[in-house]
Amino acid sequence: MTAPASTGHLGHTGPLPAHVDVLVVGAGFAGLCAAIKLAEDGRDFLVVDKGADVGGTWRDNTYPGAACDVPSQLYSFSFAPNPAWTRSFSQQPEIHAYLRSVAERSGVLDRFVFSSTVDHAEWDETAQRWAVRTSAGDLTATALISGAGGLSEPKLPDIEGIDGFAGEIFHSARWNHDADLAGKRIAVIGTGASAIQIVPELQQVAGHLDVYQRTAPWVLPRHDRSYPAVERAALRHVPGLQKAYRTAIYWGRETYVPAFTVVPDMAYPAKLLAQGNIRKGIDDPELRRKVTPDFKIGCKRILISNGYYPALAADNTELVTDGIARVTPTGIVTKDGTERPIDVLVVATGFHTTDQPIAHHIVGREGRTLAEVWAETGMSAYKGTTIAGFPNLFQIVGPNTGLGHSSMVFVIESQVAYIRDALATMERNGYAAVEPRPAAQARWNDALHRRMSRSVWSTGGCASWYLDEHGRNTTLWPRSTFNLRAVLRRFDARHYKITGPAPAVGGPGTTPTQREAVTA
Repeated sequence: MTAPASTGHLGHTGPLPAHVDVLVVGAGFAGLCAAIKLAEDGRDFLVVDKGADVGGTWRDNTYPGAACDVPSQLYSFSFAPNPAWTRSFSQQPEIHAYLRSVAERSGVLDRFVFSSTVDHAEWDETAQRWAVRTSAGDLTATALISGAGGLSEPKLPDIEGIDGFAGEIFHSARWNHDADLAGKRIAVIGTGASAIQIVPELQQVAGHLDVYQRTAPWVLPRHDRSYPAVERAALRHVPGLQKAYRTAIYWGRETYVPAFTVVPDMAYPAKLLAQGNIRKGIDDPELRRKVTPDFKIGCKRILISNGYYPALAADNTELVTDGIARVTPTGIVTKDGTERPIDVLVVATGFHTTDQPIAHHIVGREGRTLAEVWAETGMSAYKGTTIAGFPNLFQIVGPNTGLGHSSMVFVIESQVAYIRDALATMERNGYAAVEPRPAAQARWNDALHRRMSRSVWSTGGCASWYLDEHGRNTTLWPRSTFNLRAVLRRFDARHYKITGPAPAVGGPGTTPTQREAVTA
């Protein structure tokens, strides 16, 4: 279990420019897609990322077993197909290598500022631009694109005594590859997407493994396979074959949508498949009972694994379903009073998905952070991309753009197309700033949540990370992905407040005229 070596990408060197047309936050799939397309448009831009390389989630999550649950052919940019995938479901090192390769071939890396954070970004109403403070220096930007993502900041559990644990402790997204795990007593807190990949790997090296489960997930078989040499050669050399694979996978995945969003009972065959996966992996009736969820399949994220249930059934593994009372320096105490000694504690409790960390650093026209606004209303945006009160701010993978069935890369490309059209519209018409009208944003979200009310995420009888503190699903998109692409196809200025023209950069500050675009 060794950490991947750094590629040594230097990115942008020297001082930051005083001003850029577009500042992009994040260098994962979202930020890289934005950068490549902005470069194609000939735009002046800069990308800032806290990490030392491109990759985002796939750079940071290096835990053993890390892999994607979307088929490889669909989990890539449509404009940069990868004929070199070795498996039908790619593992983390291969996905990260793909992103590095795309970044290098695109020629945009000299505009990436790595190992730097965006500490504060505030809208300057007079100058009609964003004033941004980063750890690498200050600059202004006409437009700000947040591609920081919802899986960027690990979420630690609030458990008494966890800070005083004396052994090795780390989050799944901050894996300590220097830790010697062989023969150790290891505990894993969490049974989500990361945990079910980690548990089979740890079970093979641990002396003893405790898995702490609060809620059992539904786990389907993972129909993964290696591509044989002849198939890989065909994907590389036969015209149209890779695109045919991608198209077939895409439309196959879209057939899942009605079961998630309209008629949850349509997922009954998937439930039978998941129950069969339990029976195949576990013989003990009591353990089978513990791992069988009591909510409708699809209410929480559906997971895929062939190794999770056999790992739980192994002689050196114990599934613990009693709640955790506290952590001691040497172990974990459950609410029934039992203390289980451990040497290593792995926290696999997910991310701040409904409280995006970047939102605490972005200040809009009214002097409030995006986090403060969302604390009152819940995360909301217009088409998941723009936000009333935050001019020229664009989010990629914003509120209600997540998927439970298909590839987020498809969503990212759709949003980037919308943002490009917005920037082109601003340039063509001399607009200084655009932001969605509050009424348009409210109508969009009201309609979205009315549709969400009949989805399995709302009616399936579970509490999931899809829901915020108000009980609203602010994470997922409740329709097909081709519907989302259709609504993002063109920038619809009629639903925006328009401000213009912009004062010259470095010129005297004058307050531009604000007007509402005429409603068509």
